[in-house]
Amino acid sequence: MFSELSNALRKSTIVRFLKPNYLPTYVALLVVIAAGLFAEQQNRAVHAARMRAAVIAELNPIRSKLEANINGDIQLVRGLIAAISTEPGMDQKRFSDLARNIFNERSRLRNIAAAPNLIVSLVYPLEGNEKVLGLDYRKNDNQRAAALKVRELGKMILAGPLDLIQGGQGLIGRFPVTIPHGGESNRYWGVVSAVIDVERLYQDSGLFSPGLDIDVAISGRDGLGEDGALFYGDRDIKAADPVEVSLFLPGGSWVISAVPKGGWADTPPNAWQIRTLILIGALFILVPMFISGRLIEERRRNIQVLENNKDQLQELSHRLRIALDASQIGIWELDISSGKLLWDNRMKELYGLPKNAIEAYEDWRDALHPEDLQQAEQQFSNALRPGASYVSQFRIRLPGGRIRHVRAVGSTYIGASGTEKIVGVNWDVTADVEKNERLEAAKGQAEAHNAELEAARHRMEFNALHDPLTALPNRRYLDEILAKKHASGLKPGLASIFHIDLDRFKEINDTLGHAAGDEILRHAAQILRANTSADDFVGRIGGDEFVIISRKGENESHETALAQRIIDAMSIPVRYKGQECRIGVSIGIAHQESQEEELSQVLINSDIALYEAKRRGRNRYEFFTHSLKTAVFKTKQTADEILRGLEQNEFIAHFQPQFCPRTLDIIGVEALARWDHPTKGLLAPYAFLKTAEDINVLSEIDQRILEQSLFQSMRWEASGIDIPKVSVNLSYHRLHDEKLIDRLNQLAIPRGKISFELLESISFDESDMTVLSNIEQIKNLGIDIEIDDFGTGYASIVSLLKLTPRRLKIDRQLVIPILTSTKQRHLVASIIDIGISLGIEVIAEGVETMEHARILKDLGCHGLQGYAFARPMSGTDLANFARERRWLAA
Repeated sequence: MFSELSNALRKSTIVRFLKPNYLPTYVALLVVIAAGLFAEQQNRAVHAARMRAAVIAELNPIRSKLEANINGDIQLVRGLIAAISTEPGMDQKRFSDLARNIFNERSRLRNIAAAPNLIVSLVYPLEGNEKVLGLDYRKNDNQRAAALKVRELGKMILAGPLDLIQGGQGLIGRFPVTIPHGGESNRYWGVVSAVIDVERLYQDSGLFSPGLDIDVAISGRDGLGEDGALFYGDRDIKAADPVEVSLFLPGGSWVISAVPKGGWADTPPNAWQIRTLILIGALFILVPMFISGRLIEERRRNIQVLENNKDQLQELSHRLRIALDASQIGIWELDISSGKLLWDNRMKELYGLPKNAIEAYEDWRDALHPEDLQQAEQQFSNALRPGASYVSQFRIRLPGGRIRHVRAVGSTYIGASGTEKIVGVNWDVTADVEKNERLEAAKGQAEAHNAELEAARHRMEFNALHDPLTALPNRRYLDEILAKKHASGLKPGLASIFHIDLDRFKEINDTLGHAAGDEILRHAAQILRANTSADDFVGRIGGDEFVIISRKGENESHETALAQRIIDAMSIPVRYKGQECRIGVSIGIAHQESQEEELSQVLINSDIALYEAKRRGRNRYEFFTHSLKTAVFKTKQTADEILRGLEQNEFIAHFQPQFCPRTLDIIGVEALARWDHPTKGLLAPYAFLKTAEDINVLSEIDQRILEQSLFQSMRWEASGIDIPKVSVNLSYHRLHDEKLIDRLNQLAIPRGKISFELLESISFDESDMTVLSNIEQIKNLGIDIEIDDFGTGYASIVSLLKLTPRRLKIDRQLVIPILTSTKQRHLVASIIDIGISLGIEVIAEGVETMEHARILKDLGCHGLQGYAFARPMSGTDLANFARERRWLAA
């Protein structure tokens, strides 16, 4: 939307400035631009010419000095040659004297050598040049061509600059020498070579001057001019459009190129002055022309606006008349200075006056309701002040006593004649006032209803988050705290959570009824509140479970004291309807180790500690430790593996035979549960029995062992192996199963082939009708009852008489010591005597040696079971064991 708006504004601006009244301005702008570009070009040309003239002016002295210095050095050599021509036979001493005079002059010569017949025989200075003496140019490959060329041309040849063997660079001038030879002809004598030091030449000619403002390059090596190579300066100077001059030498020329340091400046130094002048001139021309065009456009637009306003005013006037007629608004005007008042017909109608009545201030004042008169007149009086506005609402009395509510609005202004006036409107708001009165009454009723709803909402929220019995926060409230929705209600700091469970609550609930249980719960809630502070959270989260979240301390002393106070208070009996109710309490305590640890995890930890407190005997407290957590996780892992093992049929039956002490025949086998674990191997019951009982699958394991025992019994019988009976363990939980008998009936158990072993640790003295009924019906099915681990549990003589078991098994803890303990032997003998007197067969477990077997036989024991004869084995192994009668070898 913003891009479309900006595009529209841009288009409208372009269209406005393309109108004809701006055309002269645009023509003048083009002329000014063309004139500015021409002036800029001319200024650049003049600046370039001045720069080249300045370079030439600085270059000419250098060229002149180079020519003069080179020619002067050559002339000095020519004077020496003239002396050689007159004294062709001079020796080294004479040559050195003459050359020394030349060197004493201000020259740039480094050395001079004379070669009569092209063999160097004279040299100056001699020191350092001894090796040159005797050099034959005709035999030297480096010098022969140049020497022969000098003799051939008969004139001096200037070579270089060249790199010298002695170091540095030099110009080498080779001069032919002739001597008079009779008459007018001259004879060729030889060659004189002179070396000019180039560095001194450059220094003396001003090329190294620090005040030099130009960069110089010299080309034309060996005097070849434009065709010669560059030997001084940067090669880039030749490509930078340099100023070039020629330097003429004897036998050739050099080309000197120069540019200003930093290169040619494209922009003249006065460029911005010229541009500024052009800009000022352009402004003097264009601005008046543009303003004129703008004013013309503004005048045209103003005329158009006036015409549009006139049309709009006519439309608005027409609409206003229609609106006033439709809204029934009355208009009035008062001349403040003269007091003249004007009302339209609607105003007269509002106040109950005829249309031809002459209005006056008294008409309005007299119509006002007495209760509104003072306020209305005061508001109108205030409106007459300068800059004030008038807003009022009042009641008027109409003829006939009817009341009308009127609203008035007005404002002051200065009329065309300069007099101050106030103009305003009146309209009937009686219907609005009556509607507002009805709305106010409805609003009051709604607010009262909302207050009731809010109170009901608070009650519902309280009920939703609190236990109705104890008024303590409930599990939902705790969940919100754990989710930190109510964290602001807790004291800051690390938290400790107490997970509390009432002991023996179920017995009270079952025996005395739910009303007694409710009273116990209220009593427990009062104790918890009494022993905690207002900053602690106390809640009931289950039937007899409570939770305390405390931030009182960060060590165990506070938690220990609080837990002990609760245990002591809960141990005091509670009287209910004349009876004493005794309960205990188990408490699990867990600390929050850091602020980052979630309270939900701390609650789990406290539950683990509570489990440990119950396991250790109840009515105590335990603190959570990581070792407890490890044990719980290990138990959970074992539980998961047990459930998986049941799915994979990993629980199998092993059998340990029982023998007759006299005949040593097999009189039965005991079916023992084993877990064929896929990774841990074959596991005995101690590894899984407790966990299986906790997760309520012990009955399932019993059922499978029973089914496998029946299957093996039928296999043995089909194989001709006589196993009189199979004893199978029956758990306490399964004994309470009301559907146990139906399931046994479905198995079609042969009478007398199966017996059930009941642990003596089960109390048979209790009046549990389900247990007693199931035992009786088991017997009716032809299944014998055996008491296992006799001598370690609750069984009494009375319970033996009540149950009338077929057999009882003496626990191995009583049997093993009989070899060394006379008391233990007498105790076992007493048990056997009791069994015989009651007509109950007695089987001894834990028969580890043949000596045990001999003693038990002498005591009258009916059956022997132990490692002395056989260990537990699979059904197949037992079949082979029985068929081969291997125990006889033992």
